Amino acid sequence: MLKVAVFGVGHLGKFHLNNWKEIPEVKLVGFYDPDLQTAAAVEEKYQIKSFKDIDGLLDQCDAVDIIAPTNFHYELCEKAVRKGKHVFVEKPLANNMEEARELMKLVKESNIKLQVGHVERFNPAFLALGSIPLHPMFIEVHRLAEFNPRGTEVSVILDLMIHDIDIILHIVKSEVRNIYASGVAVMTDTPDIANVRIEFNNGCVANLTSSRISMKKMRKMRIFQKDAYIGVDFLTKKTEIISLNNLQDPNGFSFEIETRNGKKSISVINPEAPEVNAIKMELEKFTESILENKPTLVSEVDGYRAMDVAHQILQKIRYNSINS
Repeated sequence: MLKVAVFGVGHLGKFHLNNWKEIPEVKLVGFYDPDLQTAAAVEEKYQIKSFKDIDGLLDQCDAVDIIAPTNFHYELCEKAVRKGKHVFVEKPLANNMEEARELMKLVKESNIKLQVGHVERFNPAFLALGSIPLHPMFIEVHRLAEFNPRGTEVSVILDLMIHDIDIILHIVKSEVRNIYASGVAVMTDTPDIANVRIEFNNGCVANLTSSRISMKKMRKMRIFQKDAYIGVDFLTKKTEIISLNNLQDPNGFSFEIETRNGKKSISVINPEAPEVNAIKMELEKFTESILENKPTLVSEVDGYRAMDVAHQILQKIRYNSINS
């Protein structure tokens, strides 16, 4: 039985509590939240012990789940790792690159597992791609959200776009060559809307637009590669593949088109998305990695790489704003 402690029981933290309670291999030993009113309400509702100090809770657990604001990630992760506790930490990994590098070093020197909460890796629409070979050469992403004060302690890059940065780095097997970016702070002191172009050494190009001041929600990724177009809608959890390869799917269909090189057969399929709870699945996989001594699916290195690109984007935006 894995004894888990939760740090931070705000909006997202409550979702984590509910999902932890459904994982048979886990025992929730308690939680910590500095907001005494919130802590009292959660303790009564969930019947889980509220701890008044961080170290006292760390001494009672095997693993921690950190859903605190980003500026507390390093402090809590560092304390947990030094006490030999496994760590699940919400994205982004840390508040700045120096903290992220130090956490990578600490994890490497320890014998613990660390997983970063890039939850879109577990989105049913992305999981639906399954064993479909991905060799993207052009990617277009739109992630738009209505304004919500929660999460605005960081820029839209670290709040929203970092989800797509992580997935793109995961599927594009190449190093970043160039980054071009522009962004505007509209409602807060950091960029609320941004457009980014990432060029990779293998020739792949990714265009990303993220906004937290939109009138409607959108979370779409379009992937173009030789002989195929792949559309992933993270919001509706639907996936579409249009391919020149003869893909077999009972829910799909095929048709032929005439080209200068003769007739081409086009397959259109909508692979079935698995019925999974993304948050629960990422916590289950974290638990599994500990109990079975396997690598985590989204490691501290993955978290660091996503942060590195995100901070390069922020530097480009700052440079452009100063020199405009």
